[in-house]
Amino acid sequence: MDGRGSKRIRRTFDSKAEAKRFETFILSKRAEGKEWNPSKADNRRLEDLIQLWFNAKGVHLKDGERRKRCLDAIADFMGNPIARTVKPAAFLAYRAHKIQEGASKKTLNNHLGYLNAVYNQLHRLNEIDFENPIRNVEMLRLDERELSWLTVEQIRHLLKTIEQFSQNPHVHLLTRICLATGARWGEAENLQLRHVQEGKLTFVNTKSGKSRSVPVAQELFEEICEHLKEHGKFGFSLSAFRRALEKSRIWLPSGQAAHVLRHTFASHFVMNGGDLIVLQKVLGHSTIMMTLRYAHLSPNHLQSALINAPKW
Repeated sequence: MDGRGSKRIRRTFDSKAEAKRFETFILSKRAEGKEWNPSKADNRRLEDLIQLWFNAKGVHLKDGERRKRCLDAIADFMGNPIARTVKPAAFLAYRAHKIQEGASKKTLNNHLGYLNAVYNQLHRLNEIDFENPIRNVEMLRLDERELSWLTVEQIRHLLKTIEQFSQNPHVHLLTRICLATGARWGEAENLQLRHVQEGKLTFVNTKSGKSRSVPVAQELFEEICEHLKEHGKFGFSLSAFRRALEKSRIWLPSGQAAHVLRHTFASHFVMNGGDLIVLQKVLGHSTIMMTLRYAHLSPNHLQSALINAPKW
């Protein structure tokens, strides 16, 4: 490749760009004192790489076990091919199959992200020397999800329904905690007495992995303290909430359920003039972009729209 006496390597490529990348790879190996040997191609199977990724990265993730099961299912559907030979068409066939089974676009985008992460992570760690073979597969375009929130009347109706029909001792208080703090249902359920201090609730094991503290009204704070002293902890109550929500006949878009309480807190916070930066910290959003979904509810935003509207 670089003069008389060098090993000659013949390969064919689909494009000039691929050929240049291969040439760069070979020259870099030669600079490192290593020779590329076609007979020693990486023939590890996809499941081998998935296990390697799990040992290096997945084991440290909260949902690492779940991701690995998903990745193993993808590999099994593809026939557990040699990892470097995976074609985009193989993943597209898997995606089409899952769509027919009713999987959501968001779920399938997650699956693509998981598989990309295996290749990309192992490439960064120099565990593989080939590029991600599905790097050009595009994510599915998602429709913007309808953001629902409860009115004051609906909140009162829901709480009254819980009082009248639910036998669960925790669900009424958990609902009010979520409405008062914007906490996710699971975050509220995880509260223990040590997390309730100095008029604030501290949520741990959150989605972002970062703890956050939110102040609450003194009356609610004292009620939470007494409840946890009596019961020790909150029991699993999501099913009880869903039954009460169904009993209330409050209609919500598919998939929202208890998460509507978080949206309700955020929506009323903004409609009452709350600052979006403060809201970001209260909700624990990693970026302001997530919080900006509520910006259109701001009184100033609405007033600005009215002032700047064209006069016909």
